[in-house]
Amino acid sequence: MTDDLLTIGYEGTTIDAVIEELRRAGVSLLIDVRAVASSRKPGFSKRQLAAGLDEAGIKYVHLQGLGTPKPGREAVRAGHPERMVPIFHAHMQSDRAQVELAMAKDLAREGRACLLCFERDPAHCHRRLVAEMVSAETGQVVVDLTAG
Repeated sequence: MTDDLLTIGYEGTTIDAVIEELRRAGVSLLIDVRAVASSRKPGFSKRQLAAGLDEAGIKYVHLQGLGTPKPGREAVRAGHPERMVPIFHAHMQSDRAQVELAMAKDLAREGRACLLCFERDPAHCHRRLVAEMVSAETGQVVVDLTAG
């Protein structure tokens, strides 16, 4: 039996709430799928996030190649997440994205993994697309977590 594949966004919440939700869900690995792993929100920049997760006993990996390119991020910020989708799909044809997608699939099979990005609503975030790509091969059910 393969674990579900989880996703979480940190918009509108705190690092403590996210870590608590990950613990509650039994996550062993957080896969950061942001193109830019920095944040103005305390605790969510790459080093701080990795350190906080380590203290909670959760492993961290950043797969930058699975992040949305700048034009896609700009479309979401402008209130047009539907414009992000074709931009992201085109990006996913790159060699780096394909290598990191294969890595994400392997990692998802190894334990209870969760994909992280910013947007609270997965319908407005590329992590839903990454989760669907992983799930298509692993057969995992995608479950979206909400913190705080």
